[in-house]
Amino acid sequence: MRSGQRPGHALGLVPGHVLGQRLGRRFGWLWAAYGTSALGTWLAFGAFPLIAIRVLHAGPAEVAALSSVGAAVGAAVAVPLGPWVEFRRKRPVLIAMDLARFGALLTVPVGYALGALTFLQLLLVSVVVAAADITFRAASGAYLKTLLPAGDLLVANARFESTAWSTTIVGPPLGGAAIGLLGPVATVVADAVSYLLSALGIRATGGHEPRPERRQAARVRAGDLLDGWRYILADPTLRPLFFNTALFNGLVMAAEPLLAVLMLGRLGFAPWQYGLAFAAPSLGGLLGSRLARPLVTRYGQHQVLLAAGALRALWSVGLAFLGPGTGGLLLVMGVELGLIFCCGVFNPVYATYRLERTAADRVTRTLSAWTVTTKASTALLTALWGVLGALLGPRTAIALAGVLLLATPLLLPRRAAARPAEPQPAPSRA
Repeated sequence: MRSGQRPGHALGLVPGHVLGQRLGRRFGWLWAAYGTSALGTWLAFGAFPLIAIRVLHAGPAEVAALSSVGAAVGAAVAVPLGPWVEFRRKRPVLIAMDLARFGALLTVPVGYALGALTFLQLLLVSVVVAAADITFRAASGAYLKTLLPAGDLLVANARFESTAWSTTIVGPPLGGAAIGLLGPVATVVADAVSYLLSALGIRATGGHEPRPERRQAARVRAGDLLDGWRYILADPTLRPLFFNTALFNGLVMAAEPLLAVLMLGRLGFAPWQYGLAFAAPSLGGLLGSRLARPLVTRYGQHQVLLAAGALRALWSVGLAFLGPGTGGLLLVMGVELGLIFCCGVFNPVYATYRLERTAADRVTRTLSAWTVTTKASTALLTALWGVLGALLGPRTAIALAGVLLLATPLLLPRRAAARPAEPQPAPSRA
């Protein structure tokens, strides 16, 4: 998309007035920026491991380190950035994080072209991208809360969720084709450019963003690093939701490598069948995200949060009964379809619920602490389930993860708490 072109212009629409309720031009540019970077991320899905294997001849331990060590160190680097970002305007931070990811990723094709690419460089790039991603997510939540009134947050989060699943469906097949034709480095270039376009889109949002009130102490103190966790753990509604999402995401992701071993190894599925088993059910996420707002309108936010949060925990245990052939493939697709549909409903409702119950001057620190914990728990559980898979076998370890997931609804908030008292912004809608 050219920087001066408006999304939907060919249809006579303006950004933010697509597929329903109008949220304004500024949100439209933010949405377009999110979609662009999300598509770039999925185009380059799996590019770093392929580069490590094919170009640098890395072994299994090094390939695993790219995702686990890179994400863990990136999360640690992002911890002090949350309090620092809290008292700064969020739009410049978002642009800076996009440009940081653009610059870091661009070093990979440059190093490759010069014949100087190393594994250490890939690892450092993954750390920078992970830290910038966590900071971007935290700042974007705070920025969205200043951009829109509370009544529009669910619509906005549903559109982000719908876009995420749409790019999940489209991106990996296109990226796979590009890797086959041009090699994995080409998709890294596409990912880097997507962050540059995202930065331009966020810059195009324009408008005035109020400067957050500064604290008496300008410097970030050691105690400030824990402010996000203190706020979450002190809130009777956020606390159970925090533990629920960390445990649920960690268990689901911990079973994924073992499922790949089971399907591609012992059961003999072809790589295209494995890809199809996860790409096609993403349509369920697209459908679920479109239904989130109507369901909340009819049944209420808290009831939908509880129901979708409970239903999404029921599916994964079915993967323990996976067998070979067409029946096994259909089983995986059915389980993933149900799981992803429920997540598609739950995620925008949960994101809105969390934003509404977080005070405006705590959003960045809270979201940063939340994302760091989720990434760290996912890395820890993935490593633990790798050990369990080696000791008990992948099928037994997958079944254990599925059984533990059945208990996660117990951590959902039993009652809805009142929103924190704070003045709501009155954003201008160009």
